[in-house]
Amino acid sequence: MSNSDSEVQVFWNDLVAEAKTIVKKEPVLEDIMNKQVITCSSLDQCLARIISSKLATREVDRQQLFQVCMQAYADDPLLLSYAVADVMAVANRDPASKSVVRILLFLKGPHVLESWRISHWLWCKGRCDLACYIQSRISDVFSVDIHPAARIGKGLMLDHATNIVIGETAVIADTVSMLHDVTLGGTGKEQGDRHPKVGKGVMIGAGAKVLGNIHIGEGAIVGAGSVVLRDVPAHTTVVGVPARVVGRPQMDMPSLDMDQMLSGCKADDAQEQCPAIAVKQI
Repeated sequence: MSNSDSEVQVFWNDLVAEAKTIVKKEPVLEDIMNKQVITCSSLDQCLARIISSKLATREVDRQQLFQVCMQAYADDPLLLSYAVADVMAVANRDPASKSVVRILLFLKGPHVLESWRISHWLWCKGRCDLACYIQSRISDVFSVDIHPAARIGKGLMLDHATNIVIGETAVIADTVSMLHDVTLGGTGKEQGDRHPKVGKGVMIGAGAKVLGNIHIGEGAIVGAGSVVLRDVPAHTTVVGVPARVVGRPQMDMPSLDMDQMLSGCKADDAQEQCPAIAVKQI
């Protein structure tokens, strides 16, 4: 058994045990715990039931979507380890969400992300019509629009998730945190590679708009409400409209710290790294 398989199995065992505990404490939730966790044979079946129950319609029913999900997990078992990393990202970074059952069953961020991973698998298999249908259903159900062709690493936290938009050629590295109302978009009707590239450990605050084929360097912070139109150097903090460098995060990976007030920002050497951009002391 590989390390990733072992991590998935440990996660699954913990998930089932917690679901059984919840049933004892809250019998009203017995049906949902049984259907979506306890009676499942493994994590892939659990995820497939959750996704299909959220996205099904009369025209494309739960069983059809369930089978598509199971095909994806059988073809690419790494999807399961990515799902574990995504859920644990929320558990480790969101102080309001420590229960893995509540994260997986009740939070839209993981629902969006694991549904998108199925659409991306379909896109990569050349099943673009069904991939776009799932994209449409994600938008309808969760008010989040992520193109199936975008590339997203593991351990992404979509906090609250509502109104997030991620374009076709966007790339997001591992261990990124992104709050609601974030756009990773283009700048017009240009063709080709036209969306942002987000480095490892980046945190993007609520309402930020990152536009065009630009790079957000590893370990950077984009402050809430900022409009970013040019590259952001690694390990810098940018805020404003348009965004400008105001300092440096204290942590190498601010996505893990989730400091929304930029209270740890250091401005001592940001000017030296980016002399063309004014530095504002915080």
